[in-house]
Amino acid sequence: MKMVLEIPDEISDELSRKLDNPARAALEALAAAAYGQNVLSLEQVRRLLGLETSWAAQAVLSKHGSWPGMSVEDLRDDMAVLETLRASA
Repeated sequence: MKMVLEIPDEISDELSRKLDNPARAALEALAAAAYGQNVLSLEQVRRLLGLETSWAAQAVLSKHGSWPGMSVEDLRDDMAVLETLRASA
């Protein structure tokens, strides 16, 4: 899906001057809002933002005041990773 935001020119100019990447800021804010409303999981936020780790996704969510909790799905994912690491040690 492609989303387009229409922002008045004077506001767009201000955003461009004060933010390094306004489009990225908008995407992160959308991800944080969706996570906070239980629309997206931490893994979905990670994929939406193109991040390599769930730690990076948690950092972005925390920056936006959406404190990551742990769902059953998150716990299962973490347990699977730990089991893989244990088996390879």
